[in-house]
Formats: sequence, structure tokens, C-alpha cells
Amino acid sequence: QVRLVESGGGLVQPGMSLRLTCTASELAVNKYPMAWFRQAPGKEREIAAAITWTGMTQHYSDSVKGRFTISKDSAANTLFLDMNSLKPEDTAVYYCAAGSSNYDKGPYNYWGQGTQVTVSS
Repeated sequence: QVRLVESGGGLVQPGMSLRLTCTASELAVNKYPMAWFRQAPGKEREIAAAITWTGMTQHYSDSVKGRFTISKDSAANTLFLDMNSLKPEDTAVYYCAAGSSNYDKGPYNYWGQGTQVTVSS
């Protein structure tokens, strides 16, 4: 049974950084497209960043481009999201997802339970 477990969320001040981690079980991260989605209160879930199964190509939403970096560690079977220069509008539940025929849009087949990121002074 595929399992994706996110960690690394928390409360930070504007301008600070966080690293989110998604550890996969029964799924090899180097064989699937993967993505980080986020859902802010009262808003629809949106894709923040995505990466192809090879890891060679990444996609970012305009709102995070230049501040967030998505990457994979095949040896650890883990997906990362490095978030810099965080803004209050980045506050959301962040979800790890895997397996899609259209990596930068979805839909995705497998989902984690989410981790809360709150950016506030």
C-alpha cells in the first residue's frame, strides 16, 4: 500500500525558511512524477511545485517561483520542498502527491495527509 508522509511544517515569521519532507513507502520517488499542492483557508487546492519522474524538469506556480525549490532524494526515497522568503500568503496545508500523467497539472493518484505551514509575525 502506497503511503506518503509529510513533515516539516510549522509556524514561522515572514521572511524565514522551511523545508518540507515527504517520505514515500511502496512507491519509488525516482519512478513517478511528484508534486506539492497547498490549500489555504477558504481557497481551492492549488499546485505549488512539481517535478518529473526523472527529476530533470520542475514546474512552479507564479506565486512561489524564485522562492521555492522542489527536489528528490532517490536514496532516501524522499521528496523535498525548500521554501524561502516565506510570506503570510504562503499559509496553507501542504500536501505531497505522486503519480500523474500530466506532472504540472495533475490529477495525481496518491496523496499524503498534509502538513500545516503558518507564516505570521
